[in-house]
Amino acid sequence: MWFDVNGRRAYAYTGGRSFDPAAPVVAFVHGAQHDHSVWILQSRYLAHHGRSVLAVDLPGHGRSAGPALATVEAMADWLQALLAAAGVAKAALVGHSMGSLIALETAARAPQLAERLALLGVAVPMKVSDVLLNAARDHEPDAFAMINAWSHSSLTPRPGTPGPGFSVYWQNRRLMERQAPGVLFNDFNACNAYENGLAAADEVRCPVLVVSAARDMMTPPKAARELLEHLRQASARPAPQAGTAPAPPPRVVSIAGSGHAMMAEQPDRVLEALRDFV
Repeated sequence: MWFDVNGRRAYAYTGGRSFDPAAPVVAFVHGAQHDHSVWILQSRYLAHHGRSVLAVDLPGHGRSAGPALATVEAMADWLQALLAAAGVAKAALVGHSMGSLIALETAARAPQLAERLALLGVAVPMKVSDVLLNAARDHEPDAFAMINAWSHSSLTPRPGTPGPGFSVYWQNRRLMERQAPGVLFNDFNACNAYENGLAAADEVRCPVLVVSAARDMMTPPKAARELLEHLRQASARPAPQAGTAPAPPPRVVSIAGSGHAMMAEQPDRVLEALRDFV
């Protein structure tokens, strides 16, 4: 589905069903060097089970026109603009990796929009190692190899090759290679520079789900501990509007046998967590 956002064409996948902004909406936000297709299994299921789905391509990613935006804050503003263009008043925001920071910032900036917030593979701060950042700038193929090695729990038979002719590892490699040169360095810089995560968590007033992968080396579960504490404290504060119940404490789901690329390595477990939440 195509939208005009700030004068540029933007694409969002609707899960194979017509989009109805009056139905409960789930907005999916991908991570660095990815596009809407990382959510293909989860978004299709929810679209065929009572939800309206928008799995976005961020500017300069996938089918959306560039340039790629340089900061998490700018991406959060863009996401709000796209949802407004789609006629969405409320949505469950679901983000993975860099997308989790975008969803978090959006929920803080537009509490009236964020009905629920799901953060997958989240870390605050989300620092990128100098080795990986330099490779993203100077020689992307080296960066792709590092990302694949650190994003998957295994590169050999399951879950690296769950069946003949299929490889989670090479699928992710080809997806990264499809993005324009320079996007990876841009995205990693945005993650590295984002410093508002804990302050944003303090402003969240909706139910929150945090999904971590037990074997995640890119955003290990321990990297979300301080964020979780801020989210717990935020949920304990009185509701901002009289007569409104405060949000429950954040729900935490840990997925065993998966690395950072959890939507591909453990798609059913990710779907179960999201389905139960939204």
